[in-house]
Amino acid sequence: MKREITAILLSSMFAVSACSAIGIPSRPTQHGPSNSSHGAAHWGYEGEEGPAHWATLSADYHMCAAGSMQSPIDLAAVNASGDVSLKLDYMPGAVSIAYNGHTVQANFAPGRSAAIDQRKFELVQLHFHTPSEHVLDAKPFPIEVHFVHATHAGELLVVGVLFVEGEANAELATILDALGTRPGPVTTKLDPSGLLPHDLSVFRYMGSLTTPPCSEGVNWHVAKSHISASAEQIVQLHQVLGENARPVQKHNNRLLLAPAD
Repeated sequence: MKREITAILLSSMFAVSACSAIGIPSRPTQHGPSNSSHGAAHWGYEGEEGPAHWATLSADYHMCAAGSMQSPIDLAAVNASGDVSLKLDYMPGAVSIAYNGHTVQANFAPGRSAAIDQRKFELVQLHFHTPSEHVLDAKPFPIEVHFVHATHAGELLVVGVLFVEGEANAELATILDALGTRPGPVTTKLDPSGLLPHDLSVFRYMGSLTTPPCSEGVNWHVAKSHISASAEQIVQLHQVLGENARPVQKHNNRLLLAPAD
């Protein structure tokens, strides 16, 4: 199963290269291309293809309804505390950026990683949700970015960062500017560490992919500290993505670890 999850993740990278002209489009329709390049059932965020119906669209998506460790969750449901030693080794470099029908995604070549519990995960891609998928006391944030990492064995680790309105973010500006200059996938230079807070204290729990097939076993780490984007950047990204956040899922008494005070 873990290798299947990784295959799905990697296939989404190749699907990006087949995207149509993007520019800075208006919000996507619910019939955008699937995250998989293998003819998986179409899904979206509205109507009969929205989150409430994902499990009915394909047998491959049954975990979207049957799973007991689904993501996202409300981070206020903390039931333990402790420090997590999360080490991120990111560096600036060339990335391929495109809108893939569901999100704006940047794909990375090998060389960037996350390390936790003496395990190393390679950074594969990052993508955005508007509004945030994780919430705090039922309150969503205007943007959430997910850094998706994988091991060769197929384990997944996702680092989530929540945005608040404030000063403009230079790396988000790079992404939005790149999408506005030419159609199709765009290669540009990006420093992913510019999308991270200085304090990497995190909430930690076991969850799932937040899009079909909603596979479980994902190591989630959501930064407690936030970063900012300007009001104009928030509006611009929302114009591209529309509302592409899966609703909060049941906690089901999972261990949710918060940073120690």
